[in-house]
Amino acid sequence: MHKKQIKLGELLIEHSLITQEQLENAFKEQKASETPKKLGEVLVELGYITEENMHIILAEQLDVSYIPPGVVSFDIRVAEKIQFNVIKRTLAIPFKENNQADDGEDSIEVMFADPLDLDAQDTFQRMLSSKPIKINISTTAEVKRLIARMESYYSLKDTLASVKRELEFGASKGDEESAIMKLIVIIVTTAIRKMASDIHIEPASYECHVRARVDGFLEEIYSFPPDIFPPLNSKIKILGELDIAERRKPQDGRFSLTIDDKEYDFRLSTLPVSEGESIVMRILDKTQVLIKLDELGFNHHNTIKFRNAMKMPYGIIFVTGPTGSGKTTTLYGGLNEIKNVNRKIITVEDPIEYKMDLIQQVQVNQKADLTFANALRAILRQDPDVIMIGESRDLETLSIATQAALTGHLVFTTLHTNDAVSAIIRIVDMGIEPFLVASSIIAIQAQRLARKICPYCKIEAAIPQEVLEGLMPHLKGREKAHFKFSKGKGCKKCNMSGYLGRTIISEVFEFNDEIASAVSRGASKQEILGLAIKNGFEPMYTDGIQKASEGITTLEEVIRVAKL
Repeated sequence: MHKKQIKLGELLIEHSLITQEQLENAFKEQKASETPKKLGEVLVELGYITEENMHIILAEQLDVSYIPPGVVSFDIRVAEKIQFNVIKRTLAIPFKENNQADDGEDSIEVMFADPLDLDAQDTFQRMLSSKPIKINISTTAEVKRLIARMESYYSLKDTLASVKRELEFGASKGDEESAIMKLIVIIVTTAIRKMASDIHIEPASYECHVRARVDGFLEEIYSFPPDIFPPLNSKIKILGELDIAERRKPQDGRFSLTIDDKEYDFRLSTLPVSEGESIVMRILDKTQVLIKLDELGFNHHNTIKFRNAMKMPYGIIFVTGPTGSGKTTTLYGGLNEIKNVNRKIITVEDPIEYKMDLIQQVQVNQKADLTFANALRAILRQDPDVIMIGESRDLETLSIATQAALTGHLVFTTLHTNDAVSAIIRIVDMGIEPFLVASSIIAIQAQRLARKICPYCKIEAAIPQEVLEGLMPHLKGREKAHFKFSKGKGCKKCNMSGYLGRTIISEVFEFNDEIASAVSRGASKQEILGLAIKNGFEPMYTDGIQKASEGITTLEEVIRVAKL
């Protein structure tokens, strides 16, 4: 039963999404507009409500389904039933065909950005005359995302046709490069130009998805029919020197490609899943290893602390954070800064991400029993000055690292903890005696990667007074006139996300005699944190808020990655 008898404005007020005053302002704006505008469109333009909330209420009013962004199961073969120029013009796209045998209903589901566009609905019903259409609503951005997927599919159509011909008849003798290899190069090139860190290739029932992780978030760049996946999977495995016949267990490999006259390494991982194998390729740009600490985004205060720690003759420097927080990049940046011909630097890594001059790098090899711990024992007999351990995963590795630090070596390593002070508690819990922790650790840096506001669509963001007052403890010594909170409006450069690139927000916990004494006697996390703050320690959240106040990132992004 339709709920058209309840007006849109009344429904929005009923759900506490807008106020009566905002509704009246929207009506005035609607009447004053030179071009006809729908009420919902005006409310969104005025910033009173998000487009997503507007569509949820419209779906309730019209008694149709609302589809949240990113969840639809999209069948490209159904979308091809409508001419592409019609889909682009109407901002509506068929995405699924329901058969009576499947769920008792014959229909073709169509997603509309504007559910009130009756002309578009008539056009689709006429062109899909074999079955009735079922109306669904989603945001304009979501409909455009699916349209972009179709566009990418059409851009690959000739290559995909060549792949199918190769499968059926074999490769042409005149071709220097196979069609499947051309497809891989297209996928990789697109991801690199988007500055992606990883490529995910995933089989599904209706299609094969290709997604790229850009600034920490996955976005779909290509999709194609599922029959393309097996040859694509086999070719990638051959590149990575994996066993193409083995589909029951995970495999790891590595290969290199030259893209846009630049050589890239790709770290390859396969995982058996219900529809086949999931493929993930980590993109490793060899030039990024030359990055300097000053270019990573650390604030001046934390950079000085980290550099002071690196000047110490011995001890352990921990870099902590979750997977994908830039820990390895920070370690490489630090090693690049201190390496010289007078120092013997050895690393033990799993895997080695970048090759570095003047540094001896050891690859962990479980099959040869070359574990972190075993490699460390051998490294200590190589007369090193500096040791970098890719990850301290267990008590044995931590124990050897601690002993190395206490016997005159500078040790860099990583740990998975949420903040710097938690690392101390974690190390003790793993079995290292508190007095050894206090004696060996120089500093602990915790970090996160936060997305930067896109400079091409950056606009000023209004911060409510009550929110600003809550932020003031993190902005001590800063005048309000110097605050510049911003946000990204969304443009083609940033794929409508409002963000482009990432920066680091961090905290650096330094040991002194007072803190070392507290750690030795088993002080609680709260007591250690209190002593650190008394000595000038600034939590990661504070660093994030300060970066937001400078217009580098947004408050929403800081809240997403850092905890108060």
